[in-house]
Amino acid sequence: MLHLHHCVSARSFRPLWMLEELQLPYQLHMLPFPPRAKARWFLDENPLGTVPLLVQGDVRMTESAAMCQYLATTHPDAGLDVAPTHPAYGAYLNWLHMSDATLTFPQTLVLRYGRFEPAERKQPQVVEDYTRWFLARLRAVEATVAHSDYLCAGRFTAADVAVGYALLLAQHLGLVEQFGPATQAYWQRLQARPGYQRAMAAQTRAAEEQDVPTTPAPDTRP
Repeated sequence: MLHLHHCVSARSFRPLWMLEELQLPYQLHMLPFPPRAKARWFLDENPLGTVPLLVQGDVRMTESAAMCQYLATTHPDAGLDVAPTHPAYGAYLNWLHMSDATLTFPQTLVLRYGRFEPAERKQPQVVEDYTRWFLARLRAVEATVAHSDYLCAGRFTAADVAVGYALLLAQHLGLVEQFGPATQAYWQRLQARPGYQRAMAAQTRAAEEQDVPTTPAPDTRP
């Protein structure tokens, strides 16, 4: 059985979305955000105190984009992976890594210094600079989806899940109107997927059942 430790709409939404796309059985363990402060017991499970944590037998993973690759690779018949022999394999790996290192990272600084820190530690210039930084890097997505429905291999893959979360995070930051037209259309396609919608419903249902706040992690205030 796969076990996923998750906060509502945090980075752990990536593997949750993958699990729903793959329609795998899993157990969802909901945590209040941030877990390292509000669920101290979780440090025994993950010393980083962060989500996601994906556990399957002896496998323990803490990187959301790596989980997307792991789940796609271990369930190749679902078609969310791109094989090493495929011409798009390099692009596939590039998008998987770009999703977090390039597209999510700047948004975490916007969140921290625009929302999560107390008033005396907020940094408006950091928020402005890294918002621009993110939108500039998003041009790579715009250029690709202007000519294709998805990022690589001519079909929906785990790379779209990984990058899709960065777009979800940007939506919470109110940045969707600054997306290019092709990226806006791409984001609408992703949100229309049944797997995405099931993942959204699953996290809300599990949070309510486990008595965890349903406020999305990016919308948390100190």
